[in-house]
Amino acid sequence: MTRIALIHALPHSVGPINEAFSRDWSEAVRMNLLDDSLSADLARSGQGLDDAMTERFQRLAQYAVEVGSQGILFTCSAFGKCIEAVARRHPSMPVFKPNQAMIEEAASGSGKLGLIASFMPTLQSMPPEFPAHIELETAFAKGALDALNAGDMQAHDRLVVEQALQLRERGCTRIALAQFSMARARPACEAATKLTVLTTVDSAVRALRARLG
Repeated sequence: MTRIALIHALPHSVGPINEAFSRDWSEAVRMNLLDDSLSADLARSGQGLDDAMTERFQRLAQYAVEVGSQGILFTCSAFGKCIEAVARRHPSMPVFKPNQAMIEEAASGSGKLGLIASFMPTLQSMPPEFPAHIELETAFAKGALDALNAGDMQAHDRLVVEQALQLRERGCTRIALAQFSMARARPACEAATKLTVLTTVDSAVRALRARLG
């Protein structure tokens, strides 16, 4: 039986990825590790992804390995450099960045891609990870994460949809939601824009199942 460690920096990521596993790969055994201070510390410190932050990720990953995980999926998209360091330390197992699978899927498509995030550091760390041939427009859903933190799901989705509509006006022919916590807004974005909307959640489950299933 395949055991996957899901390592979260935001509590809002837990539900979407577990729902996707239940729907698309229910046979996988999941363990959830949450350190909800990671994102707050990154935003507050001004130090970026330094050695201390990387070491925190290494410790989380080592625990996942020690309890028998065969794959690790990190679910917060602002920590790419730290996750890459974990992957180098554990080359024999899949260690996925949250956006890795979605970027691969996006690379196989065509047309301008609109990328929406609700956590500003994501718009600094994530765009360079896309292949150079992808024409990318970015948008920040200001206030969406605050709404989610306050339990106002409708406001969260509305703010994300507003950015999706603006990206369509800017010529985007497909939309990508950068964070696991935003996956809940996919149906609303698709309904409003009539465009294909990629999520990190669905792409990640598909990729892990293809690798380990």
